[in-house]
Amino acid sequence: MTTDLLARARREGTPVIDGDRATFVWQGSTAPRLIGDFTHWEKKPLALRRAGDALWTRSIAFYEDAYVEYAFLDGTQRLSDPLNARRIPNGIGATNHSFYMPQGTPTPLARRGRTVPRGRLMRHSVAAGPFVARGRRDVWLYAPAARGPWPLLVVFDGNDYRRRAKLAIIADNLIATGRARPFAMALLHHGRDARVVEYSANDVTLGFVTDRVLPLARKRLDLVARPGAHAVLGASMGGLMALYSGLRAPDLFGAVISQSGAFGFPARRESIVFHLVRTLPRRLRHIWMDVGHLEYLAPENRRLSRALRARGYDVTYRAYHGGHNWTAWRDDVWRGLEAVFGT
Repeated sequence: MTTDLLARARREGTPVIDGDRATFVWQGSTAPRLIGDFTHWEKKPLALRRAGDALWTRSIAFYEDAYVEYAFLDGTQRLSDPLNARRIPNGIGATNHSFYMPQGTPTPLARRGRTVPRGRLMRHSVAAGPFVARGRRDVWLYAPAARGPWPLLVVFDGNDYRRRAKLAIIADNLIATGRARPFAMALLHHGRDARVVEYSANDVTLGFVTDRVLPLARKRLDLVARPGAHAVLGASMGGLMALYSGLRAPDLFGAVISQSGAFGFPARRESIVFHLVRTLPRRLRHIWMDVGHLEYLAPENRRLSRALRARGYDVTYRAYHGGHNWTAWRDDVWRGLEAVFGT
């Protein structure tokens, strides 16, 4: 049996998948530990089990449409899985391995349709002001291949959404197929090492959006002028900042898309957005939230969705089968775009 498993691992790649079970395989005299979305990464490493001479395995059940990232860990050093060539940067300096379970697939919307018109992306360098890190910021403006005026989607972590989540391509596809009304975008780059501070429900960041980014967008794009016509999107800390922006500036943002919002970060400390939900007048038109069922942020996202509904907000809450990563957000973001800009 171990010979068959190793042969399959070499032939098919790892993990070896049977139905809803994925078996991770390691060859060597000793075994590293296994970390991934399913262990909250380094928080709860799993030991591999001896399956034969110099062969170690660990089987885990996943939903059959799940997308999963993982790595092997020797002490504090990550090791590559020689039997899995699917490698992906994790966005914070390390590389993960990845796989889809049998019913999971990358969203086809991240590949441009053959006859789909291409929206226009324009790069701008914006003076950030004295209270924002790094002086100037890249802001990419996206104009759809359709007549205006358009609502605007402000996107935190804009470079990652543009490059890793293929957001402009997804927008082009949704608009061309009539699944979304034409909308423009302003994609904002974060302050790198200052990202966590900037996106921690930060009024300076919100001021940068309202005082620097929106005037640029109004000048360069044909935007709808109606109050609350625009929307805001972010993932993780960006999801927190997106909801904070919507709650604080509902005259600008009538809708929010939050992916894996960091509403429980730092751990055991309630985010200020809970207080805002309880105390501010309800003015947002719609809030769309998703989070991976493997994430440690899932409980706080569920709790926040209940708090929003209790206050009468129109909320869509979705738990996808995966973790906290850009591939999962890429595969799911179209749902939020359809919910906010759907025809």
